[in-house]
Amino acid sequence: MFLVVGLGNPGAEYAATRHNVGFMAADEIHRRYNFAPFRAKFDGLIAEGTIDGEKVYLLKPQTFMNLSGNSVVKTAHFYKILPQNIVIIHDDMDLPCDKIKAKLGGGSGGHNGIKSIDAAISPNYNRVRIGVGHPQNHAGDDVINYVLSGFSKTDKENIDGNIDLVAELLPILFKKGIAEFSNQLGMRLHRK
Repeated sequence: MFLVVGLGNPGAEYAATRHNVGFMAADEIHRRYNFAPFRAKFDGLIAEGTIDGEKVYLLKPQTFMNLSGNSVVKTAHFYKILPQNIVIIHDDMDLPCDKIKAKLGGGSGGHNGIKSIDAAISPNYNRVRIGVGHPQNHAGDDVINYVLSGFSKTDKENIDGNIDLVAELLPILFKKGIAEFSNQLGMRLHRK
């Protein structure tokens, strides 16, 4: 059994922003694998489904990014899902829009949603980082405005392709682990 979490902020005004790439990925996984409808539970929206014979809970925390850990820890405790069976999908400004990285554990990289989850359950879960690029200036307000902004046409095409790839390769993560999933991502992205 796995818990797959897409990070984002609730509300229509955030729906198409860089910070909501995790929600976009969760929606694509939901669509692709015909999950049951999302329902409100554990301070989030949760759906149940099966991917390649593996039972999966799909979660979109509705607590806003900085408190994502509250929803994740409630869900993980209720279903007794260990950190190594949790997959967090989120945006990463340190990666360009045509890149994805995946690994087990690590630091937050300044991502407030990841900081919240690390504090709630430990940092030893699977992370899928979808690149959203970085603003020209590094000042605080510029970064906030950037992650809450939409995409250019080219960036959106890259992001959509990367989300499709993550959803398509998810069964590899479940069956063979994050290292093989990361290898497959790397090979597929290199071919683009």
